[in-house]
Amino acid sequence: MDLFRKLFKPKRTTIIGMVHLRSLPGTPQCRHTMKEIVNIACREAAQYRTASLDGLIVENMHDVPYLHTEQVGPEVTAAMAVICSEVKKTFNQGPVGVQILAGANRQALAVAKAAGLDFIRAEGYVFSHVADEGLMNACAGQLLRYRKHIGAENVLVFTDIKKKHSAHSITSDVTISETAKAAELFLSDGVIITGTSTGVAADVEELSDVKSSVEIPVLIGSGVTADNMKSFMQADALIIGSHFKKDGNWKNDIDDNRLSGFMKKMKDFV
Repeated sequence: MDLFRKLFKPKRTTIIGMVHLRSLPGTPQCRHTMKEIVNIACREAAQYRTASLDGLIVENMHDVPYLHTEQVGPEVTAAMAVICSEVKKTFNQGPVGVQILAGANRQALAVAKAAGLDFIRAEGYVFSHVADEGLMNACAGQLLRYRKHIGAENVLVFTDIKKKHSAHSITSDVTISETAKAAELFLSDGVIITGTSTGVAADVEELSDVKSSVEIPVLIGSGVTADNMKSFMQADALIIGSHFKKDGNWKNDIDDNRLSGFMKKMKDFV
């Protein structure tokens, strides 16, 4: 928690915006040059900067269908490092992190190290689950050893638990609170709670249970809107993507009115 507070310097619940990159080179839906992808990402970072968000996460959201962990190639890692470096310079007012889908957590750490980022969002940190891409196994031991190996110990690792777009029947006897405790034991720098899919709200009761179970930061990773934000103010941070887009659809461009309206309402919680 001390590391989180040092990084974000929160005066209220931290707001982290999502930069959903256009499809990267080598992916099925790639239609843009690297220069165009960088320019679009930096444009979004500038919009978030203007709205005074506390931080950003850069994610290869449009790279569907996603590859699984070590199958994610060097072309994606290289592209993400270049883009993230430019986004970091453009935002220039708070922490920037990265997530590489799907489950490419070591690649994300490498990108964070190369681009001078502050944190990553990691899937499959503890326990196993079945994701769209297949079985996702726990990676905490390997991931933190890799962080030590490349000298990236200043990069925080925020970890999804009972993650969206996944089936958790194989761990149905393990509650989300117990999962959070396991992540804390395995040195997670913060846990992320989501709904069942992108744009779907998390369970407020689960948030309360996890907050009372661990001492590390608890973040909400999906479904926060201007209408339900009050329900999630006990979280340490809210990661928001879909709600800031036109019509609330993550595939669309950022809607400045939705963005500014949300941040205006946040002033009630300072």
